Amino acid sequence: MTDDIASGTPASDISSPGDGYLGDPVVRAEWDSRYADRHQLWSGRPNGALVAEIADLAPGRVLDVGCGEGADAVWLARGGWDVTALEVSGVALERAAGHARDAGVDVGWVHATLTDAGLPPASFDLVSAQYPALLRTSDAAAERALIAAVAPGGVLLLVHHAGMDTQQADDSGFDPADYVWPSMVAALLGDDWVVEVDEQRPRVAPEGGAGAHHTDDVVLRARRLR
Repeated sequence: MTDDIASGTPASDISSPGDGYLGDPVVRAEWDSRYADRHQLWSGRPNGALVAEIADLAPGRVLDVGCGEGADAVWLARGGWDVTALEVSGVALERAAGHARDAGVDVGWVHATLTDAGLPPASFDLVSAQYPALLRTSDAAAERALIAAVAPGGVLLLVHHAGMDTQQADDSGFDPADYVWPSMVAALLGDDWVVEVDEQRPRVAPEGGAGAHHTDDVVLRARRLR
């Protein structure tokens, strides 16, 4: 969900966010509550790793997983990308849609969890998941959904906070074992993929917003060959 999942902030495109939600209503309610607690949760600027990693990519179809208040989606649309932005929180989507209108760009909004969205397989030139709060399941459904969405020749970009996967469960209810981390996705990539980046690096963090205290990222960038 853009910047942070542990700070206490944790089947079709729709033209009006907030309608037709597909997914667990408990998950939606949790994230709606987190967004409703603050007028603005994130910084309002695109994530630094996204900006750096797609600089050499030609615009095409992009899926923004966990788009939050829409900073990445709006930035991508301004750059010529055909953006589909997915989010579980209706509160966040309403804000994101407002930012897109203010910017004069078009974005396709999907109000759903990744695994319930019914996205067309192998149809996105870029799948971007920036610090996503993807729940882990025994069948690796979220990991497989990320991978399946990428078109042949396309790129999967998954970024998360370094070290979070090794933390202990805390009193706030955050347990790293509940979530998907980049290493879990990398482990499922077959011989039809090439890993272009898999590293830890200092984070280029926008000022303000939840998660600004994190200093390092884990960046996984992989290209589907066929």
